[in-house]
Amino acid sequence: MDFAITAVLVALLFALLASGLWIGLTLMGVAWIGMQLFTSRPVGDAMAVTVWGSMSSWTLTALPLFLWMGEILFRTRLSEDMFRGLAPWLQRLPGRLLHTNIIGCTIFAAVSGSSAATCATIGKMTLPELARRGYPDDMTIGTLAGAGTLGLLIPPSIIMIVYGVTAEVSITKLFIAGVFPGLLLAALFMGYTVVWSLVHRDRIPPADPPTTLAQKLSASRHLLPALALIGLVLGSIYTGVATATEAAALGVVGALGISRAQGALDRRAFVESLLGATRLYCMIALILSGAAFLTLAMGYIGLPRHLAEFITGLGLSPFGLLACLMVFFIVLGCFLDGISMVVLTMGVILPTIQAAGIDLIWFGVFTVLVVEMAQITPPVGFNLFVLQGMTRRQIPWIARVTLPLFALMVVAVALIYLFPGIVTWLPARM
Repeated sequence: MDFAITAVLVALLFALLASGLWIGLTLMGVAWIGMQLFTSRPVGDAMAVTVWGSMSSWTLTALPLFLWMGEILFRTRLSEDMFRGLAPWLQRLPGRLLHTNIIGCTIFAAVSGSSAATCATIGKMTLPELARRGYPDDMTIGTLAGAGTLGLLIPPSIIMIVYGVTAEVSITKLFIAGVFPGLLLAALFMGYTVVWSLVHRDRIPPADPPTTLAQKLSASRHLLPALALIGLVLGSIYTGVATATEAAALGVVGALGISRAQGALDRRAFVESLLGATRLYCMIALILSGAAFLTLAMGYIGLPRHLAEFITGLGLSPFGLLACLMVFFIVLGCFLDGISMVVLTMGVILPTIQAAGIDLIWFGVFTVLVVEMAQITPPVGFNLFVLQGMTRRQIPWIARVTLPLFALMVVAVALIYLFPGIVTWLPARM
């Protein structure tokens, strides 16, 4: 009977998603039908209480603020300034300016929180410049697609906020836990770029004329706005001066200050950034409230408990469980965006994770890493969509040139499993 109920609800879920209905409304509709048919709980009362509770969370306040910060920065010269500041330092490194994609995304990820925003903002500036200088398209687009996913892992991360709210764990600790894995992934990407460049020396354009140390230091001044904003947001969290929500407010103030200093803050840009953040947050909030109601419905039906008992009955080791979940998330990522994946699955998966004795902070970083993979898997890889719109290349071609970066993400997952301290060392010192 449990299997039949699960099959009916899953089939209904995918049918509604395939019809083009909004994800949030799909989740609410499936939850409503499930509770109405298979439980005796009054559906209307349960829906009202659950939706209101999910929408009124104080912790969730950080989400629209970080979204607004990213929208403001999207309209500044921050990404252009980062390129100008980084380029002189990379001339002697194998791959040269190919590394600007990775380093630029790493820096911008620390002030954005969104994978798509990171990919689009850095790509708008680096792709034309790298093409003009003769760098190969497959590497410039591939490294940008992979490095753009760092927007999900390096704090502040929107999806970490969503996971923290769903799993009821400290968002501040999640942010701190994402620092070393994010830097590890960036180092793996840069290492791959170095090796590729040494093997394909003929495809790398000649170096620019050498610059003096004074010229490099002068160019580095363009990095100061980004570094100052990173220090303001992350420094306030790590020193305990501000919570994640308060740091998000500080980030908005800092982004407004940078925009004003660069002359990009006028009435039109302010209103557009506010409306852009509002539209995006409303979409995410609808998904979160629908997922909260679906989680409640599944709890009343008993599916999470039965699923946990089924998986426990398989006798999987923690490694086997995580390996199955990684494959599951990658497959699910072919159909859903990252936030939907997290809110759809956590209510069912977390009891099993806790029963297996896996740390929820570590599992949050693991989840974000796997969701990052889904950002570059067709057909619903958000970074692939962003790059298709920017380059007019076909999705299969972009996915193919991104495949080596996908493999490096698998390596990163293996490393944090073998050495969990990469994730847990910093949060344990709070």
